[in-house]
Amino acid sequence: MALSLVAQLAQITLDSIPSSRYLSPSLPRPLCLINAHWAQNDTYCLLTDSLLFSCRRKGLWLRLRKILFCVLGLYIAIPFLIKLCPGIQAKLIFLNFVRVPYFIDLKKPQDQGLNHTCNYYLQPEEDVTIGVWHTVPAVWWKNAQGKDQMWYEDALASSHAIILYLHGNAGTRGGDHRVELYKVLSCLGYHVVTFDYRGWGDSVGTPSERGMTYDALHVFDWIKARSGDNPVYIWGHSLGTGVATNLVRRLCERETPPDALILESPFTNIREEAKSHPFSVIHRYFPGFDWFFLDPITSSGIKFANDENVKHISCPLFILHAEDDPVVPFQLGRKLYSIAAPARSFRDFKVQFVPFHSDLGYRHKYIYKSPELPRILSQQPGILEPRGASTCNAQEPNLHLERTQMPSGEDPAGLQCPEA
Repeated sequence: MALSLVAQLAQITLDSIPSSRYLSPSLPRPLCLINAHWAQNDTYCLLTDSLLFSCRRKGLWLRLRKILFCVLGLYIAIPFLIKLCPGIQAKLIFLNFVRVPYFIDLKKPQDQGLNHTCNYYLQPEEDVTIGVWHTVPAVWWKNAQGKDQMWYEDALASSHAIILYLHGNAGTRGGDHRVELYKVLSCLGYHVVTFDYRGWGDSVGTPSERGMTYDALHVFDWIKARSGDNPVYIWGHSLGTGVATNLVRRLCERETPPDALILESPFTNIREEAKSHPFSVIHRYFPGFDWFFLDPITSSGIKFANDENVKHISCPLFILHAEDDPVVPFQLGRKLYSIAAPARSFRDFKVQFVPFHSDLGYRHKYIYKSPELPRILSQQPGILEPRGASTCNAQEPNLHLERTQMPSGEDPAGLQCPEA
């Protein structure tokens, strides 16, 4: 009676499972011969197959659970690791070990289309050497062919304004978007001097906020010693805005301010930027986020306090920021402007903020693509007034301005320029 009941239950189970399950090659068929009745109805084989399937499913769940525990353990361990080793945070902020593009020779800027650029090496401090690029105005590109460093240094005393460009973290002075900006500014008639901070590119030394600022100060003084009365502007991008405000604050305190400060994609201070950065999304709501992630930055001597520096700067200030910037949120640039505009130090100087609409797609590092950028820079009284500005000849290789289609219905400039 019991055997008959088991057979009926098995038959019901058989009807609910595809026929391919009956003849699974994994079944121990010899065991089915133990009982002729069970072998005839394939009941024992079905029960064995179901048991094996259940075991496999349980084993898969155990492996999945181990993976989940490992991921959770790593998620919890990272904050403690960063807290115990603050140097990790410094590495993540500077990213100087990331060299993009790879396999380029920084001694040969002409390989990047800068055939009117010279490579220098300066020594701000003992055991510190920094690589410098000097790009002359585009109108001189033919005359610059084959010239040595002395010719380029003498050219700084010409009637063309000079821009000292301070790049952001990661990469080198040969980064693609940076090279494109040099070309745009060169076409507008500026000398462009840029360099890799100590520890970046082929520059020798250990990165630090103090060291980066001192490198910038050394290059600025080197330029001023050769440029005579020509205007010198400071242009900082991303992390370079922190270096730029550090530098300009120091220059203003010693009463040798630059002719203008341009901040592209700036933040307020490094703590707010770190909290807003995409890398922080995973741990942003982790209990004690500030203590685990932000305090180690401060303890490493990294502040880049743009919001504090702008209160002590006395020269024209120009802020550029794209609304769709995913790295430095647009609201941080707007907030910095709202801090600088009413500052007493800017009482006699112009402070301007230029937002680029998100439809333009300039994001964090492509503002140089704006076809309106030349007009914006040349029409700001007292901020950027190039002398002997030129229009790039279409026959001059690698020296052209890329035009970008404006979204329909937008203002031709796509900009708004509120004034203090």
